[in-house]
Amino acid sequence: MKLHILENRKTGGYATFGSTWKKGEVQSDSAFVLFGEQGTEIPVQSRVTAWWPDGSVKWAAHTADSKRIGKNAEICPVKPEHGGALQDFEDIKEVGCRIQNPSKKIVLTENKEAFHLQSDRISFTVPKTGTELLRNLYIDGKKRADYIDLTASLERRTADGKHTDICEGIGLISGVETESAGPLVWEFRIEGIHVFTKDAAGAGTNRELKGEAEKLIPFIVRIKAGADSDRMDVTHTFLYDGDENRDFLKGMGIRIVSPLQGEAFDRHISFGTDFGVFHEASKLLLTWRPRIPSEIYQAQIDGRTVESGVENASRGAKDSAAASQLWQTVSGAADQIPSWSRYQLVQDSDSHFVIRKRVNREECCFIEGLHGSRAKGCVAVGGTDGGIVLGMRNFWKKYPSGLEVNHLDGEKTEVTCWFRTPEVESFDFRHYAAEGYDQTYYEGFPDKGATPYGIANTGQLSITGFSGKTMLSPEELAEFAETVEKPAVYVGTPEYYQEHHAFGFFSLPEKNTPMEIWLEEQLDRAIAFYQKEIETRKWYGMFNYGDFMHTYDPFRHTWRYDMGGYAWQNTELVPTMWLWLAFLRSGREDIFTMAEAMTRHCSEVDIYHLGELKGLGSRHNVRHWGCSCKEARIAMAGHHRYYYYLTGDRRLEDIFTEVKDADEALKVMDPLRYFYEKDKMECPTHARSGPDWSSLVSDWMTQWERSLDKTYEEKIRTGIEDLKQAPLQLVSGPDFEYDPATAHLKYIGEKTKGSTHLQICMGAAQTWLELSELLEDAEWKKMLADYGRFYYLDSETRQKESGGLTGKREFSLPFMAAAMGAYGAWYHQEKWLADRTWQILLRAMISGHDAAGFVCGEKENAGNQESLSEIPWISTNFVSQWCLNVIMVLAFIRDSLPETLEDAKALLQEFPDEGLFRRA
Repeated sequence: MKLHILENRKTGGYATFGSTWKKGEVQSDSAFVLFGEQGTEIPVQSRVTAWWPDGSVKWAAHTADSKRIGKNAEICPVKPEHGGALQDFEDIKEVGCRIQNPSKKIVLTENKEAFHLQSDRISFTVPKTGTELLRNLYIDGKKRADYIDLTASLERRTADGKHTDICEGIGLISGVETESAGPLVWEFRIEGIHVFTKDAAGAGTNRELKGEAEKLIPFIVRIKAGADSDRMDVTHTFLYDGDENRDFLKGMGIRIVSPLQGEAFDRHISFGTDFGVFHEASKLLLTWRPRIPSEIYQAQIDGRTVESGVENASRGAKDSAAASQLWQTVSGAADQIPSWSRYQLVQDSDSHFVIRKRVNREECCFIEGLHGSRAKGCVAVGGTDGGIVLGMRNFWKKYPSGLEVNHLDGEKTEVTCWFRTPEVESFDFRHYAAEGYDQTYYEGFPDKGATPYGIANTGQLSITGFSGKTMLSPEELAEFAETVEKPAVYVGTPEYYQEHHAFGFFSLPEKNTPMEIWLEEQLDRAIAFYQKEIETRKWYGMFNYGDFMHTYDPFRHTWRYDMGGYAWQNTELVPTMWLWLAFLRSGREDIFTMAEAMTRHCSEVDIYHLGELKGLGSRHNVRHWGCSCKEARIAMAGHHRYYYYLTGDRRLEDIFTEVKDADEALKVMDPLRYFYEKDKMECPTHARSGPDWSSLVSDWMTQWERSLDKTYEEKIRTGIEDLKQAPLQLVSGPDFEYDPATAHLKYIGEKTKGSTHLQICMGAAQTWLELSELLEDAEWKKMLADYGRFYYLDSETRQKESGGLTGKREFSLPFMAAAMGAYGAWYHQEKWLADRTWQILLRAMISGHDAAGFVCGEKENAGNQESLSEIPWISTNFVSQWCLNVIMVLAFIRDSLPETLEDAKALLQEFPDEGLFRRA
């Protein structure tokens, strides 16, 4: 498989990327060889991430040094007995995980207390208990951290909000395991919980907990280090299990305690800013009396030692009389100069940061050194023998974030990466109202169902060091920041993914006819519109970045951010799948970045990772966790499989494990609890064939292919067999009773509490069609084709073919079923169905003579913009479903697409409009 780095992505550090293979193409005992752009073999560590049912490899993840890979590469499967240099394969911890030709190995030792990792460039110890994530970090032989730990704070408020207490927390480790198991790369997964008190003092393993301690806010931290690398990558996840009425999040961060060398005037700090860096020394040697030569101050500003400035100013060796006198002058003056001990960079919005500093006295104030817009999220601190560098990804996008350096002039300098800075108002998890508005504002049910208990948030940072100088150059710091913000991502070509049916079926862009050009223009315009909206509407912030809003308000010229179910989208109608298929067919880095952000947000904030709702997610709402409907569809694995298989991201493995048994949570939160009487049910709960069962199938399919655990295969097959026995098979229902213990669907008649489109618009088509590639079940494929055909029958024919069973059931919003209709037309080779599918899909966008599509109008002085671009009728529901269906329909029935817009309008006249073609 040929690979290339995405444009605008930077090499630096180890990169993990996915490869996909056809059924039977790569056997389970195969290994992989990686060739760089010069054709040379590059050490690579591989693991299987998904299997075909016959045990052959479907997806694999590979990790290698991106600097060595360069821009292009090729990953090749080989048998271990291949011979030659390839005899160097060795089995390691995981099945299917092998290392090819490691040039330099990492050595890991373990005892009862800790793991110790040693490579040529980096070494550290990971304790199994206590409060330290790691200790004794050495980079290139220099000690850069005594220890790294977690810090957090909660604000406790009384009901009237008039009294608060700040409780400080430290991370307490409960377990450590190795995931990526070397010898090229090792990754540690560290679990624990924060311990909060009103008074936390001390440091490291000696930190004292005074007063009553309370355990809250679990965490998962992953630390990755590689051979021949001076860099460590960290993924930090915290889970909220507090009381929303009491536990307001004040701060959340990772702290590094570093032993810098040299006097205060040789201690330096640099923050990456909008343009260049903010760089200072702790003691600035620009004096009135005594006069210190400007060469010395210039040396500080240049990031050099004061010694070099003295030598330059005295024009001689340090031990010369002139140099000695000058040193005395500098030393005497330094005693009378403020020593700036504490620096803070606070990114308090997406468009503002402030850098401020203070001497080491609590009773003294901070002074402001710089205001700016969007900081780079990186900081370097150094002394006479070098120092440490830290960079946080999505720094300003996930504001309020911060970087803090304390005791810059002290023996132990603390560098803290704040995923949520405590220098702003604490985060309030409470709901926006005391009741639900299910009728007026499109919320789920009338009861207030908002709870943040069990949501999560994940951040990423990287750490490295430097030697031989007191500070990095601005160019070096900027380069490091770029590799953190835009890390290397290696992917195959769209043609390769399509040929291998990666994630099912999708089309590639073609522009051979005017109508193809028009469709591709709409798809591109939709992406461009949301890219601009993210910036215009400032869809940023710790708990918001990555999501879109649901429905636009053309009267206020803004989105309905304050109107119940019309606010945040929360994966509704799968914009996740739209963005990922848009990326797969185009290979565009900007789309990948959008999809990546949505995956990270939706897989963390919108779903429950703890408690009785674990495995479910919250339907769209003003608050991401605000809706009373807790649904499997919001949390299903199908939203995030794309990112996992393309990048091998380990955090998604946690998510997939959490949702694999999500059907158990349906006993707590029956999705149809308001529509059926509990005492008249035979099964514990309900599951509509879509979106409930279809979402569970997505979870089970992902778990099955990741583990080959037949338990989940059988769950899928059980439901399919039940549907086969229903009077209309997949068309039946779609409401069923459901028993999580047996995975059986119980037919309860032709009932639907909600329009039929809900059965298909939440990722069911994409899940079922990809599943058809795994199952050797011809009847299942026919059921899918028959479903698409039935949806597009006229009412009279539908009644006749169903024997009247469907009654007055409305097959609403048929453009959302276009992928299924196209599959049915392709499967049955029925031209009328292909024409009908295009007629329905195009009519959803083309009205009369209006074929403008996703064209923005301009409104002056609206939406706090001098000139606002808007599409007044827009909704993310419509955009997601229309674009997603176009992408898939082209894969099946492109040859039936009218050639011109005039031909398309003529086609629209051939079928009557039954009033079901409105936009969502």
